[in-house]
Amino acid sequence: MSRLTRRAFLVASGAAAATAGLPALARAQGAVARKRGGTLNVLINPEPPVLVSIFQTTGPALAASSKVLEGLLAYDFDLRPQPQLATAWTVSPDGLRYTFKLRPNVRWHDGQLFTSADVAFSVELLRAIHPRGRSTFANVTKVQTPDANTAIIELSKPAPFLIKALSAGESPIVPKHLYATGDPLTNPHNNAPVGTGPFRFKSWTRGASIVYERNPDYWDTGKPYIDALVYKVIPDPAARSAAFETGALDLGGENPVPLTDLPRLTQLPQLTTETRGYRFLEPLAEIDFNLDHPVLKDQRVRQAIAHAINPQVVQKTVAYGYADVSPTPITPASPYHDAQLAPYAFDPQAAEALLDAAGKPRGADGVRFKLTHDYLPYGDLYQRQAGYVKSALARVGIDVTVRSQDLPSFLKRVYADRQFDFTSIGVNTLFDPAVGVQRLYWSKNIRPGVPFSNAPHYSSPEADRLLEAASVEIDENRRVVLYKQFQQTVYRDLPILNLVAPRMVTLANRRVHDHTVSAQGLEGNFADVWLSA
Repeated sequence: MSRLTRRAFLVASGAAAATAGLPALARAQGAVARKRGGTLNVLINPEPPVLVSIFQTTGPALAASSKVLEGLLAYDFDLRPQPQLATAWTVSPDGLRYTFKLRPNVRWHDGQLFTSADVAFSVELLRAIHPRGRSTFANVTKVQTPDANTAIIELSKPAPFLIKALSAGESPIVPKHLYATGDPLTNPHNNAPVGTGPFRFKSWTRGASIVYERNPDYWDTGKPYIDALVYKVIPDPAARSAAFETGALDLGGENPVPLTDLPRLTQLPQLTTETRGYRFLEPLAEIDFNLDHPVLKDQRVRQAIAHAINPQVVQKTVAYGYADVSPTPITPASPYHDAQLAPYAFDPQAAEALLDAAGKPRGADGVRFKLTHDYLPYGDLYQRQAGYVKSALARVGIDVTVRSQDLPSFLKRVYADRQFDFTSIGVNTLFDPAVGVQRLYWSKNIRPGVPFSNAPHYSSPEADRLLEAASVEIDENRRVVLYKQFQQTVYRDLPILNLVAPRMVTLANRRVHDHTVSAQGLEGNFADVWLSA
């Protein structure tokens, strides 16, 4: 059996096995005395700019979107695809044709029937406006819809990562009848979503809460178990910790409280932690440079900044040990990571020499030049990282002003207005570099206004060549070689200084059950969540 044929057979067999295994799984779950009813209070921080992730990749938007909108597939903890809106799927031997059998008689929350036309429309929309979808679906030539319950995605070149990119948060299916006219970026349903999922949108009180209610007509009969889901917006870290202590919050992910509070909170009998559910994300903390900046466009200046920052301090002090050092954009957890690349050596003297060579001597006040540093307002890790950057660079004569703002303002400043010097930011490198990493470095993904695209405006023909070759390479050994060459290229060019891969923690009240049942973690649909007394 050829490699491609075997791959297609395994994918098809996996779909059949997943579908066939559902009744047994249901029987096993049926033995558990799940309680119905109740309201689940979940932290969402920061508040998302929209509630639909068709053009957003911020964590809060993905989490909020996936409770209402669904994807073709879900994924278990080993990233094996599971049915969601698709019940079965096959991949052709040449990797150019994906055929999905869709779940019949599924209805949108407004009563309209879900069909293959919605899938075709959504794939085209993702390819056009989604920050990662531009590369994920770059090879799609068309989506055939031979009948209402069949969608066939045809590609011009293989996309070996595509079968892992079809989750609700990553690639949501939106209703064509509500998005086919007008600008999708300003569609009112982005803030009042209509989906096929287990929860229906009820209200959004800006700055306070997002409320979803149980969908009584959900296709998975009997689910969800809870009556309501309330996302609470609590910007203050101390207030978040207090809310978990008092029971005002039941659940929160991606390090929902200051890491210094975790040891104390986990000693409380009502609270527990979970570290699974982040395999789909693979987060990375980094510093993005604006390569259009008159000072930072000089590679020597960027290298000097790299030598002035100690990644061990970021790991141990900024992240309190909840991180692994990662000097490359592909994290150590990935099979494509290049372990031969070490972090830039912490060497302030080398930094001073590079700055002198770049024609940036110290002035009479000891300052070489001034920069403004923005940080992603997501949790408190990046704020702490920004504080460390300020102190570290002061030692080599760079005067840094740290600027804070809310998430929409940050995204607008960095990705739309480009009124920034350099940033402390976190990205999700995801389940495959072609999806999570390529968007950050690919010159064809310089897209003004699109969050978490190529913010530095990095343009390298060599990096582009390697990324594009790896994204269509089916041979896994060859993909490893290509991605290691890519990492070596961007390590040298330094458009982004990669620092650490944070280890994420979920904090939960013990009355919350089955909140993390897949690789999506809290970005899953919560259809299985139930609350005990």
